Amino acid sequence: MTLAPRVVSFDLDDTLAPSKSPIDPRIGDVLIRLAERVEVAIISGGQIAQFRSQVVDRLPHAPQALSHFHLLPTCGTQYYRFDGDELVMLYAQDLTDDEKHRALTAVEEEAKRLGLWEAETWGPILEDRGSQITFSALGQAAPVDAKKAWDPTGERKSQLRDAVAARVPDLEVRSGGSTSVDITRKGIDKAYGMRRLAEETGVPLAAMLFYGDRLDPDGNDYPVLAMGDIECISVTGWEDTAEKLDALIATLPERE
Repeated sequence: MTLAPRVVSFDLDDTLAPSKSPIDPRIGDVLIRLAERVEVAIISGGQIAQFRSQVVDRLPHAPQALSHFHLLPTCGTQYYRFDGDELVMLYAQDLTDDEKHRALTAVEEEAKRLGLWEAETWGPILEDRGSQITFSALGQAAPVDAKKAWDPTGERKSQLRDAVAARVPDLEVRSGGSTSVDITRKGIDKAYGMRRLAEETGVPLAAMLFYGDRLDPDGNDYPVLAMGDIECISVTGWEDTAEKLDALIATLPERE
């Protein structure tokens, strides 16, 4: 990218924070410093409650900087901005009751058939996020180490994704976090969310950066890379993200 970016966007889990965990204070500081220079967007398969607990509640109090944050839960099927200190939803594209029922039924039945329905979990396995149905093999509150051990190669998650996709071909079924599978309307992924972000902000895709930990072809960040319009930067965890952002911020002037 030869020109300075106008929007810098991020995946959440394993990019800004360990899976389902709060951001480190260093990330909070660097995100505020970034928002003093450009628009900051976070896009993830998680719901807004996850964005609140992992990021929003951990950010330093900086109302002016917060006005430059864009939060896109469930891969951009929902969109939130700050109005003062409060988050306001600008849109949500919820699944119909029929779509939800078929998605929930398919993912539960296929997980049980494949032996992937665990008896002991940290919270519910299935979650209705309005615009997205999410299967979390070990529950939403499972510790990071347990999730890493459950499917280190991603093979189990991919097997479930393929089985569910065959059951609900009119819906989008994709790998989510380390132990999750997400179901939305067809064509809904992070590329969709980034296009909606461009529409809402008026910033062209070519003026955006995206940081993600799963830009490989099987990763849930790959659709952004595959667009070919947004420069994507691969990271290996929040520490790597923080270091790369420190270098980027040094090149960006603060707003007047």
